[in-house]
Amino acid sequence: MNLHVIPAGPIQTNAYLLTAPARGEAVLIDAPGEVWAEVAPILTREKCRLTELWITHGHWDHMQGAAEVIRESGALCRAHEADRMLLENPRVMSAFMGEDLGLEPVAVNAWLRPGEPLAAFGTGVEVRPVPGHCPGNVLFYFPAAAAAFVGDALFNGGVGRTDLPGGDAKELAQSIRTQIYTLPPETVVYPGHGPATTVGEEKGFNPFVRG
Repeated sequence: MNLHVIPAGPIQTNAYLLTAPARGEAVLIDAPGEVWAEVAPILTREKCRLTELWITHGHWDHMQGAAEVIRESGALCRAHEADRMLLENPRVMSAFMGEDLGLEPVAVNAWLRPGEPLAAFGTGVEVRPVPGHCPGNVLFYFPAAAAAFVGDALFNGGVGRTDLPGGDAKELAQSIRTQIYTLPPETVVYPGHGPATTVGEEKGFNPFVRG
């Protein structure tokens, strides 16, 4: 499995393209604005077809490019149902952002249920709920790769903001402690913004939520 980190959109939100050239398949985690222009050449070069789009949560910067990705690739889209309103009626985000973001609704084919099995490239993936930044924020944990894609729940030396609708600081801290810090310490944490970190590093030194 190859990992391509693609910061895209107005605020450089991280999209993660996972490719398996031997299988000719790819999965995209999150779809910031105009990300398809970056994804398509990689798929062509590695002779892969994008089969699925997984959205960590419904905030605008993680789904702004989702409709285009689905149109261009035909990928199946997965997200948590707690963020259904944000994904299907994204104009609500324009209201609290104070500007017209020009967002398109996202057609989710399969609503994620944490705890239910998920797989990619023949390997198991664990879906864990990490609400607090956004009600539907989930993480995708690949045990075989010691990697967790956490959306905006946790950053390198920081945590997601909780002042937007649906945010809750206490809930976020609880999510981090019970769902992220319980992963093996060597697990690489891939956040929605900024550089990667590890569970052990954040558990020991994150100034906002200690383990």
